[in-house]
Amino acid sequence: MIDLKQFISAIDQIAEEKGIPKEKVIETIEMAMAAAYKKDYGEKGQNVRVKLDPKTGTAKFFQVLLVVDENMIFSEEEIAQMEQERAEREAALRGETVEKPEASPEGNSSFDKTAPDDEEEELESTATIASNATGEKKFRFNPKRHIMLDEAKKIKADIELSGELLIPLDTQDDYGRIAAQTAKQVIIQRIREAEREVIYETFKGKEGDILSASVQRLERGAVYLDIGRTTGILFPEEQIPQERYRIGQRLRVFVVRVDKDHRGPAIILSRKHPKIIAKLFELEVPEIASGVVEIKAIAREAGSRSKVAVASNDPGIDPVGSCVGQRGIRVSSVINELGGENIDIVAWSDDESKFIANALSPAKVLNVDLDETYRVATVDVSEDQLSLAIGKRGQNVRLAAELTGWKIDVKGKEKIAEETSVEEEITPEENQKPETESGMTKDKNQMPNEAQSSNDK
Repeated sequence: MIDLKQFISAIDQIAEEKGIPKEKVIETIEMAMAAAYKKDYGEKGQNVRVKLDPKTGTAKFFQVLLVVDENMIFSEEEIAQMEQERAEREAALRGETVEKPEASPEGNSSFDKTAPDDEEEELESTATIASNATGEKKFRFNPKRHIMLDEAKKIKADIELSGELLIPLDTQDDYGRIAAQTAKQVIIQRIREAEREVIYETFKGKEGDILSASVQRLERGAVYLDIGRTTGILFPEEQIPQERYRIGQRLRVFVVRVDKDHRGPAIILSRKHPKIIAKLFELEVPEIASGVVEIKAIAREAGSRSKVAVASNDPGIDPVGSCVGQRGIRVSSVINELGGENIDIVAWSDDESKFIANALSPAKVLNVDLDETYRVATVDVSEDQLSLAIGKRGQNVRLAAELTGWKIDVKGKEKIAEETSVEEEITPEENQKPETESGMTKDKNQMPNEAQSSNDK
């Protein structure tokens, strides 16, 4: 008999410390007790199950038998074929050949199909492969694991095919050192597996969210972060360029994905992912969190500059102003979290031309011509806005193209004027006019005005 109060207290403590459901802890203890029982009192190949009552602290032991019929058991020919194939594989590895055995005599009983105890586990995998290939679940009969349907019905009348028949076993309280050690190992292993499963399920549901983390250690360029119950990893390709990390530093990270691993869940984090900006704005801007203001698109070059297109579902709310905040306090919080990265907030529009013009902010756009076939936008800006529209090393126009999904060709006003002037020179009507009216005899200072008037037309 187990000390009930101490037993329940131990279960509650494990469940709370590891974050594992209480039922899972009880199931783990049952498996450990079954392993210990089988070690000292069970038979090889026997399937033992324990039912533990936490209210009384008592345990009941059962032998589990799977109910089968003739269609679920391998025939003698199938068994012979499997053994022959296995022998051939083993011989092939040794470079030998195997002679095919003679056909077995007829008239053997079903117990001739039983698996010896020492071959049970080995043949179990073979049986599984064969059943998967045929689409049927078939077994090699073992009286310690299986029972025929007609015999099972004599014990339990309502038992069904493929059901489990529980045969009570004698309860034992005295276990040897090896059995106790086996039970301990089972508990440690199962608790660890349950804890990993809980952590995996918890963080799997947080994919696409941001977490607050602290730097735990730096190793070969990767940063390991403490994210609560486990550790996440920030690979070099997911880090902001030129950003430096130190032990104990706190920062926010984006959960890219959660993978299963034999050592526990692998949680891949990012500081470079564009969606981290959306999540940070969601924390800082109540209008985004409530859904009144929506982030439509993000273009980012991490560590340098980003563009965010926002729209409002309420005509009375300015989406850009909401994200910027009073005196820029909201956008400044996001910028500071990202290490000073510049963020341009632009208004999204259903009108492609207007959206492209907004995306090139802070440059002022004069005109936008769209080629729908090739999705190319030709943007006209004044000469003094040309460098601002293109940006340092083409960054501004590159981010605008990524944000809008259009290829953008920016042209300065003077360049456009020159092209218009050349077109006028080669026009047949212009060739018939006196030289005093041609573009070549005009004062150069008037050319921009002529180009502007041509464009206006």
